[in-house]
Amino acid sequence: MTRLKLPHADGRLAPYTLCAPVQWPMPDAPPRWNRVAFAAAHVVAAPLAPIEPWLDAAVDWDATLAYRRYLWALGFGVAEAMDTAQRGMGLDWSTSLTLIKHSIAEAAAIPGAILFSGAGTDHIAPDPDAPLERIVGAYTEQCAAIEAMGGRIILMASRALAACARSPDDYAEVYGRVLAQVRAPVILHWLGEMFDPALAGYWAGARVSDPGYALAMNVCADVIRASAAKVDGIKISLLDDAKEIALRERLPSGVRMYTGDDFNFAALIGGDAAGHSDALLGIFDAIAPAASAALSALATGDRTRFDEILAPTVPLSRHMFAAPTRFYKTGVVFMAWLNGHQSHFSMVGGQQSARSIVHLAEVFRLADAAGLLRNPDLAAARMRSLLAVYGVDAR
Repeated sequence: MTRLKLPHADGRLAPYTLCAPVQWPMPDAPPRWNRVAFAAAHVVAAPLAPIEPWLDAAVDWDATLAYRRYLWALGFGVAEAMDTAQRGMGLDWSTSLTLIKHSIAEAAAIPGAILFSGAGTDHIAPDPDAPLERIVGAYTEQCAAIEAMGGRIILMASRALAACARSPDDYAEVYGRVLAQVRAPVILHWLGEMFDPALAGYWAGARVSDPGYALAMNVCADVIRASAAKVDGIKISLLDDAKEIALRERLPSGVRMYTGDDFNFAALIGGDAAGHSDALLGIFDAIAPAASAALSALATGDRTRFDEILAPTVPLSRHMFAAPTRFYKTGVVFMAWLNGHQSHFSMVGGQQSARSIVHLAEVFRLADAAGLLRNPDLAAARMRSLLAVYGVDAR
C-alpha cells in the first residue's frame, strides 16, 4: 500500500494510506446520456515560457487540447474559455480567442464532439460611467468572433455591465440587443459573486439592494422569456439549490437549466418528480471519469448507482469550491497534475499559489476517498515533491 504523511489544519503531520485505485471505464464510443453535461475545462500553462506569469499568459496548447480530447472521449461537452480556464484570472480575451480557435478545430475532427465557448466583455475595463452602447459593442465583438469560426456561444456575465448598470432595465436592454444578433441559441451564464466579487448585484443593478435575489430572479427570467428562441439554456452558479430550482421552474419550454452548483450538483442532476437540471460544471473537469460513469448509470435508470458514485465526490467539490470560491481552479489543476494529465503544477497567472498546502492536502485525501487518483504511486510521489517545497518530509 502507498503511504505518505500529510499536513492537517491543526498543524499535525499524520500518516496517510491511500485506497486501492478505482478503474473507471473509458467508453469505446461516446456514451448516450439522458442529461446534457458540459465540463468547463482548465488550461495547462507553459511553465518554461520566458514571461512574467502574473502579467502574461503562456499556454501549453498540446496538453490543453489533449485534456479536451479526454473529456470528449468520456462523453462530456466542453465549455471553453470559461472561469475554469481562468478567464479574467490570468487568461485575457486575446489568448481566450486563440484557445477557442484551437478547440473549434479540434472538435471538428471528432465525431459528436460538442463545444460551446465563452463570450463576454473582458477586453474592456469596467467603468461606472460607461454607456450601455459600449457594453453591447463589446459583447457583439466577442460573439461575432466566435461565430465567425463556426463556434457556439456561452454568454458570460459581464464585469463591465455590473459596474455601470443602474437598474434592471439596463440588463434587459443589453441582453435583448445582444441576443437579437446571435445566429444560434446561446447558453447564458449567471455567475454569482462568490465566484467573482465584481459581479455582485448582477441583474438588479449596482445601486439596487437585492439581498434575497428576488429581483435578480425576476429580471433574469424576464430576459430569457423575451428572447427564448435565442436561449438554449442558462447556467446558474450561486451554490444555492433552492434558487436554482426556483429559476428552473420559471424557464420557458425548451430552455434548459444547466446546474453550475458545485455544492449540490448530484441531487440537482439526479432530480426528482418535479424535474432535474442538466450540467455545466467546473468540478466535472476534476471528477470526469466518475461523473461519466455516474451519468451512464443514470441513463440506464440506475439512480442508486448514480448516487453511489457521486456521493463521495460532493465533499471533494465542496472543499475545492470553499471560500474564497474563485480560487477553486487551483484544486482543479492540482488534480490534473496528480493524475498525470500534465507534467507540472503551475498555472496561468501564478494561481497555483492561491490555495494553501493544507487545503491541497485535503483535496488529495478527498480525491483518494472518491476513487479519483488513478495511479496512487504517481499521485503520492507528486504530493511528496510538492510537500518538500514547503519544507515537509512526507516519507
